[in-house]
Amino acid sequence: MKRINLKELANLLNLSTSSVSKALRDSHEISEETKKKVREFAVKHNYSPNPYATSLRKKKSKTIAVILPEVADNYFSLAINGIQKVAEARGYHLLIYLSHEKYSIEKAVLEECSNGRVDGVLISISSETTDHSHLQKLVNENIPLVFFDRAPEDFNASKVITNDYDCGYFTAMHLIEDGCTNPVFLSMSSALPICHRRAEGFKAAVLATGIASDPNKLVHYCDGTEEESMKKIQELFESKNRPDGVVASVERLAIQTYMVAQESEINIPKEVKVIAFSTLETAPILNPPLSTITQPAYDTGTKAAELLFQRIEKPLQYTQPECVVLPSIFMERKSCIPKSHFS
Repeated sequence: MKRINLKELANLLNLSTSSVSKALRDSHEISEETKKKVREFAVKHNYSPNPYATSLRKKKSKTIAVILPEVADNYFSLAINGIQKVAEARGYHLLIYLSHEKYSIEKAVLEECSNGRVDGVLISISSETTDHSHLQKLVNENIPLVFFDRAPEDFNASKVITNDYDCGYFTAMHLIEDGCTNPVFLSMSSALPICHRRAEGFKAAVLATGIASDPNKLVHYCDGTEEESMKKIQELFESKNRPDGVVASVERLAIQTYMVAQESEINIPKEVKVIAFSTLETAPILNPPLSTITQPAYDTGTKAAELLFQRIEKPLQYTQPECVVLPSIFMERKSCIPKSHFS
């Protein structure tokens, strides 16, 4: 049976739409007899209220926007699960947008969010985002905004991030302790703060050991297309100063490193050791199994959503930005076995 709307139901009952609406809300202004008649007609004619329209009347959309740079990375799939759990518990819906790593798309999406369509925004910024005026516009319109994973350094808003500098430092030291003398860091962006923090930690560790003196040769940027990234990694492995250790800032670059190593018949981990910042579920079954710095993606999504709803539900109480740093976990696997194991 076709559903009818409130106006059609009112016409059938020969009542005003406001009277029918009040009757369905059990208003004291409507007689019990009329309420009973309206409810019976609503059931008989398959009427159900429009939750979106109801929320608009209450000046709440009961919807939040989640803006992601991509979904190919397993991290964001896990983060969405955490966000959705919190949202559903509060009766909210998610609108998920992809920026595809494009600033122009991210800006257009945020402009759409500023028209009252959503009650708040969770965002992980694109790799192209350096101008933050579109973010500030949202804040100026009193729409709650919380960053997760990828957050600008100098923007005054709540964020949930991980201990990226410490992890970058740890990965370099781990490779060096395993016998690497020429480790490198592969970064997917020269602009993203999260990649910058990881790279800075990596550089600090390598320079502290004294095995390298030029910080400009430690970080290699693979911020183009997939084909361009593959070419850069290929050139790196074909160079005279071929690395014997690689830290990939994202799982995509780790997979490309595996592919280049296989094509070039370079043995992992005997000739080059690999660690990746990744939540890749298939990491343990790669050949060899991939060592990872695993971010708490689900917990990050959960915490970010909780911060957002605090600001939606109690805006006068939660006025100061909060930065939550969650620790990542090192999962050691066979892609970085110490050199002593091969002697």
